[in-house]
Amino acid sequence: MVLIDKQSTAPVEAGVAPDAAPRSLGDVVKAYVALTKPRIIELLLITTLPVMFLAAKGLPPLWLAVSTLVFGTLSAGSANALNCYIDRDIDAAMRRTRRRPLARHLVPPRNALIFGIVLGILSTLGLGLTVNWLAAGLSLAANLFYVLVYSMILKRRTPQNVVWGGIAGCMPVLIGWAGVTGDLAWAPVVLFGVVFFWTPPHTWTLAMRYREDYAAAKVPMLPVVATERRVVLESIVYTWATVLCSLLLWPIAGTTLLYPVVAAVLGAACLWEVHRLLGRVNAGKTGVDLRPMRFFHWSNAYLALLFLAVAIDSMLV
Repeated sequence: MVLIDKQSTAPVEAGVAPDAAPRSLGDVVKAYVALTKPRIIELLLITTLPVMFLAAKGLPPLWLAVSTLVFGTLSAGSANALNCYIDRDIDAAMRRTRRRPLARHLVPPRNALIFGIVLGILSTLGLGLTVNWLAAGLSLAANLFYVLVYSMILKRRTPQNVVWGGIAGCMPVLIGWAGVTGDLAWAPVVLFGVVFFWTPPHTWTLAMRYREDYAAAKVPMLPVVATERRVVLESIVYTWATVLCSLLLWPIAGTTLLYPVVAAVLGAACLWEVHRLLGRVNAGKTGVDLRPMRFFHWSNAYLALLFLAVAIDSMLV
């Protein structure tokens, strides 16, 4: 269960030297936890648990929810640790990611590889034995897609990397549904589509802010190879698709009026912000003056609140 790589945006001092190997147990634990990218995993929980509410039409069984989230977290941690192993050269070259454990030489690459594989095995077996094997299979497929397709192929070769690589980040909604029902349906597919369309503009606006980082690491993110106007126009298209897809859940899942009202309001706010970004482009602003991170933060709030509405609405049906 993974979402595409949207790490912390905290700045790192230029020229920071790699740290020495950690000397205490606490340092070691912190380094290995950092490999799993906990902030990304938080976003997974936001999309997984509400879908379980939707599938259960109320509160899902506690043990089932806990097992899905715990082993789903291990699966995401596995994919993220393996991504750190694969991208260690990129992370060392990018100012934004130089504080990651492998870039700072806090964890040997071989250990990070083994750690990621072990977490993947544990998560798959855990989901299969405590939830069901459909959820386990979907989780494993998401892990392999993120590592083998996105990290090893798409990320370094095409500006469409986050479009198709984002498929891995959509899988938690299917996993959460399958965990409760043991099968799939159109409702989680709609939410899969929401996350799929949401991912590119969310990631591209972050990449606009750190364009020089990606260029230095030779990662062909869209903002590196295209004009700012094209990036914003494509972001508008995907944002409209996100909002329209979100509204499909109302007739397909038979929600109450709460969900479509909230989805419409949140969607309008997100569209307003992305069109304001286009307005700044049309006004001749560029670089940091475009303030692309405004939309990045708006889109984070949009997804969290939309899925919260899914959970609350499920309690009202």
